[in-house]
Amino acid sequence: MLFGKKNKNVFEGGGLVLFQAVEEAIAAEKILKTENYEVKLVAPPPQLRKGCDLAVEINIVEKAGVERLLRQKETCFVEILPLKGAGELLDIVKIKCFDNACMVKAGNMKLSFDKKTGVILNISGGGCPDIPFLHISMLDKKLTEVSSPKEKGYTLCALMLDRAFTEALDIWNKEGN
Repeated sequence: MLFGKKNKNVFEGGGLVLFQAVEEAIAAEKILKTENYEVKLVAPPPQLRKGCDLAVEINIVEKAGVERLLRQKETCFVEILPLKGAGELLDIVKIKCFDNACMVKAGNMKLSFDKKTGVILNISGGGCPDIPFLHISMLDKKLTEVSSPKEKGYTLCALMLDRAFTEALDIWNKEGN
């Protein structure tokens, strides 16, 4: 395995790539994952934000390779910082399970599904223009039968709905369904 490439057992994080715009963070995450870097889209501590509420967490030991790749792909970023002493990353995904349903919140988007059937019961939050379309295309369908929101959406709300959807699908699959 090449140094800097994906190893599912070792994600130490410790580094943060900061951006001016949400679109830049999303593009960088996609580029890095395509090149098999283990990365996570995260919410940086408020004192580190540079105009964008998203950042890409990286293994800090891979800083040079990440920086080189992003520059080669002409991806705009502000800087890459070590996280040590900079504050806690904010968890953008929260889960709340009820008797018959489970709600997954990612950022400002919420997706609820029936724990027995996997049917999406509700989608709420966000004010982006693609959310009504995504809501209509997903509501009352099984988690396993709908497309990923980031395939059809193009905004931060769609990205957060995709995070909620991905987590909900993982929960559903882990329950043996």
